[in-house]
Amino acid sequence: MRIAVLTDIHGNLPAVEAVLADIDKRGDIEHIYCLGDMLAIGYETNRILELLFGREDILMITGNHDEAVLALSRQETYPESHQSERAHHQWIADRTDPGYLDKIHRLPRQIFQQIEGHAVLFTHYHISHDKATTHISENPFSRIVKPSLESLELLFQEQTDTELICFGHHHPLHHFRNNRSIFLNPGSLGCQPKPAAPYAIIDIKEEIKIKLTEVLYDNRSFLEGYERLKVPERDIILKIFHGGQLQK
Repeated sequence: MRIAVLTDIHGNLPAVEAVLADIDKRGDIEHIYCLGDMLAIGYETNRILELLFGREDILMITGNHDEAVLALSRQETYPESHQSERAHHQWIADRTDPGYLDKIHRLPRQIFQQIEGHAVLFTHYHISHDKATTHISENPFSRIVKPSLESLELLFQEQTDTELICFGHHHPLHHFRNNRSIFLNPGSLGCQPKPAAPYAIIDIKEEIKIKLTEVLYDNRSFLEGYERLKVPERDIILKIFHGGQLQK
């Protein structure tokens, strides 16, 4: 089976459109796994969710930004750890179609599957077993660790029988393996310091083979849209999450 894994779209419509077009052009990818944080940072929420929920070949899970936006939309406790992002998340929540928010609420946090005899975990980031159903206000996702084999082995140490662990949350690429597991984070699709959207193509047969790829796209109009729409925290977002590309 050949699958695609993408993560952390973060409201970047032209990036995800470019990746899905690339996947469709290949014609041999059976399933797509989207590992959370479809919402926030970027602003094209409704159009992205229309695109994702309109496809039958995509399985999605929630990330911390998705759940933080949901908490505001449902008038639930908002996480203290995200207070600096609250105005931005409220802006996103106020502009997101309630029907899509209901669909996101019904998404799982993790997907465990046996694919061609291999145990595979899809998760936004590590969640300990005792926090599997903990509300986002209580910070269920583990603290980010540095992208190294040693750090990820320790982080996912309870996944002793999982051969492929796919995750996102931390925006840089992670690709490590030991004699037991492969740890894969293809990198944030929507938040990069250049107009390129990364994702992974995985062949799962007797062996697991991974191809890391990125799709170039035109992001200038999208980046200019932050100022046009007066997106909260836009200056910080453009600098930190998009590498200040408009200033180059």
